[in-house]
Amino acid sequence: MSTLYLVPTPVGNLEDITARALRVLREADLILAEDTRTSGNLLRHFDIRRPMLSYHKFNEHGTVEGVVRRLLAGETIAVVSDAGTPGISDPGFLVAREAVKAGVEVVTLPGATAMVPALVSSGLPCDRFCFEGFLPQKKGRQTRLEALREETRTMVFYESPHRVVKALTQFAEVFTPERRASVSREISKVHEETVRGTLAELIAHFTEHDPRGEFVIVVAGKDS
Repeated sequence: MSTLYLVPTPVGNLEDITARALRVLREADLILAEDTRTSGNLLRHFDIRRPMLSYHKFNEHGTVEGVVRRLLAGETIAVVSDAGTPGISDPGFLVAREAVKAGVEVVTLPGATAMVPALVSSGLPCDRFCFEGFLPQKKGRQTRLEALREETRTMVFYESPHRVVKALTQFAEVFTPERRASVSREISKVHEETVRGTLAELIAHFTEHDPRGEFVIVVAGKDS
């Protein structure tokens, strides 16, 4: 039976990949890669030589029908993103949904994702949380934040380095500057760092220290 595998890849340290993930990638008939250059470097590092097909947010709607046809023809296909788990703020949802509709078995391997280490390291409650990923850059951003004003669960956001201070400032405006938060960057990489404090303190820190790398912002929920 054909299977669609969603395979997490390291967000930093290559040692984070699992033995099972390596086996699935070695056995796949085809690997769908968000960026074939990035994934190519990973595959070469582990001496994996399998056909790859570019699969990203700009071409997934035009690609998914052909992928499902190949699955129905009996192929085993693995999906990888540049880093982390496909479908979590990365391509993967659409092909998984269409494969399920077509009756193809879909298997997601446990593995790397940036949000869980950031959440657990934050020192904030992690028994209940909501993952917001990347907020809209412009239209709908403020509306989304306002909808979270009364959220009591810990909130997890992804953000690019050049918008970190802006995001923290907007959070302070909506959630108050005294709200506790944590900012993690470069998770599982050489320069991994987590800074904790109030939103006001974090704004001051990243105004003074130029934000670099990939960021996860964790914000405490409103006291219930």
